[in-house]
Amino acid sequence: MDARDTDLKKELDATLQTRRELGEEYESALVDSFLEKVDQRIDGAVERRVRRQLAEQQMVAARGSRATRPTDSWGDRFGFAIVSLILAIPLSAIGGAFGHLPGVIATWVGVVGVNFVQAARVNPELLGGRRRRTSPESDGWKD
Repeated sequence: MDARDTDLKKELDATLQTRRELGEEYESALVDSFLEKVDQRIDGAVERRVRRQLAEQQMVAARGSRATRPTDSWGDRFGFAIVSLILAIPLSAIGGAFGHLPGVIATWVGVVGVNFVQAARVNPELLGGRRRRTSPESDGWKD
């Protein structure tokens, strides 16, 4: 039993004691008064639970929006391209030393391929063309 239950028990005891002192003619008024206090307690508990659940939902939504935010910015893509070109120089030298022209071609096909895969991962439209709308309502135009 927590403090709120103890307070409610005291209220009930006081209501019953008052009924004994005043008699049965005040019974309905006393019961109504006690039930009003119980309703206020229930309303308060429900309100606290609803506020807590709303706060939890807002936290989940805020975490979800941060998690679904795209992590690939222009700087990330540019940095990836620069690093791949910097690595392409020694790889071209190695490919040219061991495989001559076919080794250099294979190296650059790999560099271009890696950059294409990165671009396709960030922009899926590159592989499948533009996405078509399924219905006229989805583009905001209405007749």
